[in-house]
Amino acid sequence: MNAPPPISVVIPALNEAGDIRETILRARAVPEIGEMILVDGGSTDSTGDLAAALGCRVLRSPAGRGRQLRLGAQQARGEVVLMLHADTWLPPEAGRAALESLRDGRCVAGAFSKSFRDGGALPGSRLRCWLLWRFARRAFGDQALFVKRAALEAVGGVPDVPLMEEFELCRKLEAHGRLALADATVLTSARRFRQHGTARTYWRMLRCLLAYWRGAAPEQIASLYFPTPGP
Repeated sequence: MNAPPPISVVIPALNEAGDIRETILRARAVPEIGEMILVDGGSTDSTGDLAAALGCRVLRSPAGRGRQLRLGAQQARGEVVLMLHADTWLPPEAGRAALESLRDGRCVAGAFSKSFRDGGALPGSRLRCWLLWRFARRAFGDQALFVKRAALEAVGGVPDVPLMEEFELCRKLEAHGRLALADATVLTSARRFRQHGTARTYWRMLRCLLAYWRGAAPEQIASLYFPTPGP
């Protein structure tokens, strides 16, 4: 009997009916993916129904990307857990590239390069991904982080934090092995840059990164990225 495909995909989502269908269909076209789990954070649109109709296992959770990823990863059965944002598209070769990276016994996790598929963000995202990986051994969440399930369990799962969960996970994994940059590129949306402005969005991201490297708590960093509206 053939073994099932080794990769489980976990998608945290909240009101993503406009994007989720294409994201799921593209992930389903990756031969190495054998399980897809969508963790809905309380959507008021048809996100969960669309995902279920496309064959995803749908779980419910309070909103919060780290919390949703944690729940989905706990339920995943694959040898590798791939964490996919609801507006990020995997290329057909993503599974092969991820598994090739993990064949190195020293490697426990990895991520992909990314490009923006629509206007709004600055060019050069692939270079920024490489620089972040090369000098900090970190990856952004929309780079579709993947990790060996055994390593994920060894560090206690995905951190349940309000922001920077991918950086915190990479930090914890450092004691167990290295992070690879897989030989494939995901396509992600630049909608937050269009919605909030390119300069303003990058400034907020930079402030969060600087706070993270200074050792600020995730809750403090979240207050920078999601400021409380004024009166």
